Amino acid sequence: MLIDQYLDAILMGLLEGLTEFLPVSSTGHLILLDTFLGFQGPPGKVFEVVIQLGAILAICVVYFARLWKVATGLKDDPGARRFVIAVLLAFLPAMVLGAGLHGIIKTLLFNPTVVSVALIVGGVAILIVERYVPEPRYHQIERFPAPLALKIGLCQCLALVPGVSRSGASILGALLMGVDRKAAAEFSFFLAVPTMAGATAYDLYKNWGVMNLDDAALIAVGFLTAFIAAALVVKTLVDFVGRYGFTPFGWYRIAIGSGMLAFLYL
Repeated sequence: MLIDQYLDAILMGLLEGLTEFLPVSSTGHLILLDTFLGFQGPPGKVFEVVIQLGAILAICVVYFARLWKVATGLKDDPGARRFVIAVLLAFLPAMVLGAGLHGIIKTLLFNPTVVSVALIVGGVAILIVERYVPEPRYHQIERFPAPLALKIGLCQCLALVPGVSRSGASILGALLMGVDRKAAAEFSFFLAVPTMAGATAYDLYKNWGVMNLDDAALIAVGFLTAFIAAALVVKTLVDFVGRYGFTPFGWYRIAIGSGMLAFLYL
């Protein structure tokens, strides 16, 4: 039984790393896979949240040079300061709403039916946005005005519903506001760092008293697998989006959501 749990943790970590930065909802995919596997992980769905931090760590490694340049340029570089301000402003709405609605979201929305419907609706939204996306006006995160960053953060709050996709909500919101595809994708990557770090810390705090060493070991396995998988995906995604846009992900979401609904009810 324990070996099966570790194999399940590896599979879920792999899925998390591959989907975290795609506009397809990594949390939604984990909930669906959990349904198929019957995964018996740590209580409170803390496994599904915490292993996402492994994928976020991959961002810090892959983009280390850029993040280091921002960190060392805060004193003298206005662009570096605008970068940090943009990320923090965009993070603020999800932090407030996520903390306030945490219990309701975990209790009522973490189920495969909600995820499947959200995947389909989000897929349709991607197809519509890609068809009518305005001409881009913003090409660098360092030049994002504060109101733009805050509006993208408000769009990200839609992802509090599992299946919507954090990256998908922030990327589509950015596209509609005139951000080009590459900058929208990269801003979503960087925005994930404080967002998922905050979610992880909050979930661990809420569930620390009911976790044991076996739970911690499962989380560590999923965390490491997610880190490796995400490190391989991030740069590839930017190149793919630059060439094909987000339309393929829209069709993928519709197919997966429809297939899961058929599995659940037919």
